[in-house]
Amino acid sequence: MFTSLLSPLVHLFYPHCCEVCGTDLPQTEELLCLRCMQALPATNFHRHANNPVALIFNGRALVQQATAAYYYSQSSGLQQLIHQFKYRQRPDIANWLGKQMGYMLKESTWLSTIDCIVPVPLFPRKEKLRGYNQATLLANGIAHVTQLPVQPKALSRQQFTSTQTKKGRTGRWQNVADAFQANDTSICNRHLLLVDDVITTGATTEACCNALLQAGAQVSVCCLAFSYS
Repeated sequence: MFTSLLSPLVHLFYPHCCEVCGTDLPQTEELLCLRCMQALPATNFHRHANNPVALIFNGRALVQQATAAYYYSQSSGLQQLIHQFKYRQRPDIANWLGKQMGYMLKESTWLSTIDCIVPVPLFPRKEKLRGYNQATLLANGIAHVTQLPVQPKALSRQQFTSTQTKKGRTGRWQNVADAFQANDTSICNRHLLLVDDVITTGATTEACCNALLQAGAQVSVCCLAFSYS
């Protein structure tokens, strides 16, 4: 009873606001108001085998399934959320978005074939500077919903690579072609779900997939957002 009386006072001095529009949130809503939540541009790619993300890997890497939860859109507030967890020390946002990815994946017909989740790694120095790997946080959110294990050390980034943002398709591929290495022999003959935040040309994801495939694994891909640019 004391807790129920205290809750409105805590809410008064520490308001619980939507991370996108700033609207005051009721206690039943976690990070986004209902309107901003509904505005997130879901792709529904997990329901369709030949979706635009899956087509990226045709002839490039033997990927079993591929999906992205949302379209990368500024107007929906998704870009703002991604910026918050990548550059503003908001790991809670990444974990929450990972849970939304998990709920979507549970609607797919192929999640039951996955053995474990592998996040795309950061270079150790970059991860130390940021304090966490955002792909691992997304993977942990997915794991919370799906109950699949996460293997954050199955893959490592051997080379520091400059940002992909301003590079063209060829430049992106050359930047990461030999940057990743599979470390865990237990992944052989297992079906892995590779997780990352944003996929554009697929160069980084392809390099990760090839490293895991060379280690004898099967690979599917799930990214938070798909960017056409």
